[in-house]
Order: sequence, then structure tokens, then C-alpha cells
Amino acid sequence: MGKIYTALGLMSGTSMDGIDASIIETDGKAEYKAILDKYFEYPKNIYKNLTSLRDKIKSLKDLKKHQKQIKSIEKEITIFHAESVNRILKKTKENIDFVGFHGQTIFHNAEEKITKQIGDGKLLSKLIKKIVVYDFRQNDLKSGGEGAPLTPIFHQMLEKKFNIKPVSFFNIGGILNKTTIRKDGYLSAKDEGPGMCLIDKWIRTKSKKKYDVNGNIAKSGKVNEIVLDKYWDIFQSSCIDKKSYDISDFDISFANSLSLEDGAATLTFHTANIFIDNFKNNKTFKDVSKEKIILCGGGRKNKFLVNIIKTYNKDLKLIDDYGIDGDFIESQAFAYLAIRSYLKLPISFPETTGCMKPCTGGIIVKNF
Repeated sequence: MGKIYTALGLMSGTSMDGIDASIIETDGKAEYKAILDKYFEYPKNIYKNLTSLRDKIKSLKDLKKHQKQIKSIEKEITIFHAESVNRILKKTKENIDFVGFHGQTIFHNAEEKITKQIGDGKLLSKLIKKIVVYDFRQNDLKSGGEGAPLTPIFHQMLEKKFNIKPVSFFNIGGILNKTTIRKDGYLSAKDEGPGMCLIDKWIRTKSKKKYDVNGNIAKSGKVNEIVLDKYWDIFQSSCIDKKSYDISDFDISFANSLSLEDGAATLTFHTANIFIDNFKNNKTFKDVSKEKIILCGGGRKNKFLVNIIKTYNKDLKLIDDYGIDGDFIESQAFAYLAIRSYLKLPISFPETTGCMKPCTGGIIVKNF
């Protein structure tokens, strides 16, 4: 067993509703213990500014055009992260060695090797007086990878802890990604398509709500089979062999003629169809019946979605069934990645991001 470090991971996902913060103890390899998990909701002005900014950025040209606004919001969210961390530090006796700072993704284009996660690591380090590890994707991009997904190495550590292979972890965030660990330990991963991003955008656009709680709105609607089939055909034809997606790769315009409820139902079934197609065409395992399926991410709380998926695979589990709060998998993962970055251990692999060889990542800064 190597030296045990204490790290605080910070994650703000595509929902842009707030920060997940987690403290874990780990050696960056197999040892791991969750210490604390806490959520900090963004103030309404930050949420509005972030979602408005993201909707404007569809290209590198847009990134340059809105640079002034990006810098302003970056400072705003960094200060909020710092305030959140300092609130935790006042209440915990843990001595934090590193802070893993994911930042807020506002644009990701794997084909053009462009990713933009706003968050000023130097400013955060100055404000919280801790060593900060941030900007985890750039090294992978320089090594020929797509910069995402980055959580598979953490999933693999969890698999070793619980001895549950062969297994696939499906993380239902804005984007749906899958990590698979075969019985021989072989690790692979990729983004599968839209997770909650279409549903969330539909709800935000057509109502005053941020998302569909428990899938209740979708449950009250009726699936439009014509629209669903049309969009599925479009998705299948444009679904090339990529490791990562951005939410800007998908849109809700095809459903614009539908009511709030029917649109929510149709979009929810589209995400469910990605799971169903995955189950039907799974060639990873010779005996698929022995593969364990574990759901992570905020989308696992959408009961309507999960119940649809369960009609095709009734044996799937939630990560919570293994004693881990599924809301904080990614924040714990970035605490773990911070330690691995410090130890110069790889965080991405050819089979997970498409990089040329296993590579570490994360800029380490001490600014106090």
C-alpha cells in the first residue's frame, strides 16, 4: 500500500446547476475511502449566465467572440468554488493535500481537438490556499485523445474494490458514457450519445423548471413514434466511432411541434433507446447475461427513464446499491484524478479516450 493522500474533488456538470464536492482518501491506485460529500447550488444569476453562455458557443469562432464574457463568468464561478471549498474547510478536520478542480465545460469538440472548461486554477489556489489540480483534458488532447471520458480509471478502482467484473458502468449525465471492465481486467470506455442534455434543455426551454423531476412530466406525456423514429435514424447515421461528445452535437428542434409532456416523453425514450440498442448489440462479452450493469449520474434519479431501461434489463443496479452516493461519483473521481496526476500516473488510455498511449493529465498549481 502506498502513501495515502486526502483530496477534495469539485465537479460541475452539464446541468450547470451547482457544484458537487467530495473529500476522499486514496493512494491513487486501489485504496479508497469516501470522507465527505456536499452539494452547493449555483445562485440564479450564475446558472442563468452559464446556460446562456453555453447556448451561444457552437465553434472556436464563438469562443473567441465571447472571450470577454467567458473571462467574467470564469472569475465568477471560480470565486463561488472557492467560497464553497472554504465552507467545507471550516467544518472538516481533514488536512486536504490537493483539490481536483474539474471546472465548467462550455464547449468540447473532439474532432478539432478543442475543449474549453472555464475555471481559474491559479485564482482558486490563491483563494483557498491549497494545491489545485485542474485542466485535466489538455494533455490527453495533445496525446491524440479526445479528452473524455476521464472517469473510467475511477470506475475500474471501484470495480476492484467491490469485485464485480465483468461490469459496465453507465454514467447518465448530460452525455451518456459507458465504462466496461471485462473479466480479464481489460478497460474500455466511450460516450454513447445524449443522456439528460436533450431532456433538460427541453424542460428549460418549454417550462420554468430546470429538469424533469423523477421523469414525471415525461410520464404524463405520449411518445410520438414518428418523431422518435426520425430522430433515431438521424442519430444512427451521424453516430460515428467517437470516444466523446458535446451536448452541442445534439438538438431538440425535431421535437418543437410537440407539447411539453409529449416532447419530454419522446426525448426520454430516445435516451432509453441508446441503452436498449446497447443491450441488444453488446459484443463485449461472450455471455452477456453475466455482465453487471451499474447506473451512475443524475439521470439515474429519473424513475421514468430507469423503469423503461429495466424492461430490457431487469437486473441492472444503481451505484447506490454498493454503498456509494451516486450523486458524487464524478466529484470523487476528480479527487482521485488529482492524486494520480500528482503521482504522474495515467488517467486516460487508448481504450478510453483514443490517446496514443496511457497519459497523465492535470496542471498542478500552488499559488499561495
